[in-house]
Amino acid sequence: MTESSPLRVFCTAGLLVLTLSWGATAGEPAPRRSLWNGFERLDFTCGGRSCMLVLPKKPAPGNPWIWRTEFFGHEPQADIALLGKGFHAAYVNVQNLYGAPVALDAMDAFYACLAKEYRLAPKVVLEGFSRGGLFAFNWAARNPEKVACLYVDAPVCDFKSWPGGKGRGKGSRSDWERCKQVYGLSEAEALAYRLNPVDNLAPLAKAKIAILSVCGEADTVVPIEENTRLVQRRYEQLGGEIEVIAKPHCDHHPHSLKDPAPIVDFILRHTRGKQ
Repeated sequence: MTESSPLRVFCTAGLLVLTLSWGATAGEPAPRRSLWNGFERLDFTCGGRSCMLVLPKKPAPGNPWIWRTEFFGHEPQADIALLGKGFHAAYVNVQNLYGAPVALDAMDAFYACLAKEYRLAPKVVLEGFSRGGLFAFNWAARNPEKVACLYVDAPVCDFKSWPGGKGRGKGSRSDWERCKQVYGLSEAEALAYRLNPVDNLAPLAKAKIAILSVCGEADTVVPIEENTRLVQRRYEQLGGEIEVIAKPHCDHHPHSLKDPAPIVDFILRHTRGKQ
């Protein structure tokens, strides 16, 4: 720590406040410190759920942050690059909840925690990998005023496509049964459901939230035509801004880009002035 990084001092002070307040009032354990790719990582709980926040060495003005909704640490090159530019990187474990309302409730609590304890930017960059797309799109539709932009990667945009497997994709029977259960839907109700991301883009378009989707043209798990391309057509019809980087001959993996510069540039363009 140096005298030239006052925001870094705030983060450390924030940790002390967090430790005292959670231990005294919320009954949550104190955060555990470690390193993640050379950056300080805090592991803690919020509402009984495992959470994580990775701190930049020198926070950028306004304390910008990116929120990985699933698979934290997988193909992390964009996250690491953004940490180097002063972003925080965050994650809350809502696995096996498929973007259902119960998951969004937990995400609301996590957002409130970070806003209160760390004074992070009021508008977050949502990062949805694969099934994480359900969380990213659904939370953005619920909270459009809290979202700077979306970066999604081979995203699930309709649970009928995955895990349902009702189109060209392979689907997952066990995930489909769990998905229906957490949403509280029967098979018929799930097939008729109209709040999947592909059906619920108007709140994002109205808020002028830009979307970047990176995906494989040959994805056999989350087919591009049933997910990103459908979102693209509908979002453009609503007047929304969306960029698609489609990787030729690429299946569901690998995610991201070897050189994350296009992703980082997109995020920087859409976070300036939103902190």
